Amino acid sequence: MIRLLASFALGSLFGVGLLVSQMTNPAKVLAFLDVTGDWDPSLAFVMGGALVVTLLGYKLVLGRSKPVLAGKFRLPQRTDIDARLVGGASLFGVGWGLAGLCPGPALASLLFGGVSAAAFTTAMIVTMFITRRF
Repeated sequence: MIRLLASFALGSLFGVGLLVSQMTNPAKVLAFLDVTGDWDPSLAFVMGGALVVTLLGYKLVLGRSKPVLAGKFRLPQRTDIDARLVGGASLFGVGWGLAGLCPGPALASLLFGGVSAAAFTTAMIVTMFITRRF
């Protein structure tokens, strides 16, 4: 039960961070991605802050013998860059550039994003099921 509550609390904190930083605002994201037009660099500070927190978090967490709420660490074992990785990253980038949303902000946008956020999230979930199936 404690793991479920911790997951809910941390996921909620992440969602609030996405809302406060405006990562859930497709117009803001698209303005950030438009480096040759009316570029808005403010999200670079959000991403830079996230990178610093991640680096410090990894340093603190991986210094422990095991996670606080699990029996062992489950870190990725593969380090190679293959066609599936490049293709998936490319599709992610194209989708982010076209819609101005990626999975985390899309889920956070469900609270207030209306039909467009619901349509994006539905399409994302359907695509995830199709991908796992094939």
